[in-house]
Amino acid sequence: MHKKSLILKQEDLQHIWHPCTQMSDYEKLPLIPIEKGKGVYLYDFDGNAYIDSISSWWVNLFGHCNPYIGKKLKQQVDTLEHVILTSFTHEPIVKLSSRLVAISPKGLNRVFYADNGSSAIEVALKMSYQYHKNKNQDKKFFLALENSYHGETMGALSVSDVGLYKETFEAILLKSIFTPVPKDASIKAALIAAKELEKILHVRADEIAAFVLEPLVQCAGGMHMYHSMYLQKARELCDAYGVHLIADEIAVGFGRTGKMFACEHAGISPDFMTLSKGLTGGYLPMSVVLTTDTVYDAFYCDYSEQKAFLHSHSYTGNPLACSVANATLDIFEKQNILEKNQRKIRYIAKKMKRFTTLANVANIRQTGMIIALDILGFKPEERIGLQVFTYALQKGVFLRPLGNTLYFMPPFVITYKQIDKMLDVAFEALQNL
Repeated sequence: MHKKSLILKQEDLQHIWHPCTQMSDYEKLPLIPIEKGKGVYLYDFDGNAYIDSISSWWVNLFGHCNPYIGKKLKQQVDTLEHVILTSFTHEPIVKLSSRLVAISPKGLNRVFYADNGSSAIEVALKMSYQYHKNKNQDKKFFLALENSYHGETMGALSVSDVGLYKETFEAILLKSIFTPVPKDASIKAALIAAKELEKILHVRADEIAAFVLEPLVQCAGGMHMYHSMYLQKARELCDAYGVHLIADEIAVGFGRTGKMFACEHAGISPDFMTLSKGLTGGYLPMSVVLTTDTVYDAFYCDYSEQKAFLHSHSYTGNPLACSVANATLDIFEKQNILEKNQRKIRYIAKKMKRFTTLANVANIRQTGMIIALDILGFKPEERIGLQVFTYALQKGVFLRPLGNTLYFMPPFVITYKQIDKMLDVAFEALQNL
């Protein structure tokens, strides 16, 4: 191992507490210092290259060190690094806001900025609650799907249902209501789940501010996928019962499902849409909440009425983040990314058929550029995902299974040859279990 790599690893473990990690694992597992990134590859100090098949937690759309995004960031650094967004504005945020409104589902005309995905969920929840309060309605509960995940801040965790993240903090979270998620991607399952949703709304709509869901794919919930019909029914029911619909597109937005936003598959517009991750192409932390003029108008008043939305972050609307977000949208527009991805989506679907020959694989599924399968025959304590991770890493592919669910969410710039290697290595890892 390279000397610098050894030093960095030792110093890291003296001070750094890594996220979503049992730190004792690093007594046996490799902690790999990364020297640089380029395209779909991450490089360590020994020159080993790893295909980043999960886009570094689903954020990287157009490759590491993308020259165009990097250029725009460098230009902004020399102009304005940050300014408070109260009393001031700046060109990158004005441009970005107009562009987001233009490409988002109809009616989402107002943009509120935050720092990360969880914070965006917090904003949407608070905004929905206060909207109803400003209308003299007492709605203290939120409704979410079973098996959902919306982040790890207190409010976001309260409307999440993945026990691994939530159980420890259950006693200090907001009390939320959960409704069944469609059990699979069929229309029948969507309609059955919609009936259960209506039962809850029929009884408790008067106390529910909003229904929050991840459109089409519950990513941290084992990449569970369901039919767009459920989104249509959810929109209809929320309208009928006077409940806001919050679409959490933090992970599935910006082309991951094959369209710019997952809600487009159902032809619906939510009352709130949260975005982050791919928003900045994987460069800088930023998130946004898009909402309607109707919601915005409920807060617009004379100062003495105290209806303003008092929520802020120090780095709200950071110009550097806005500049890379604008660069990300430039690439979508100039390079016909969504159209090009359709061919890759079909190619991956064809390649995944090979996995049906493996006896230890089930439930192969795909929504756009999100692909997943379940590994059978192993108990949780066997940590089969860890075995797949270790094997793939030795072969130059970075996979990070969710328990017994193996998934792929690669950068959009991945080539067909790189797709082949990513899937071939995964196949070999499963075959050798």
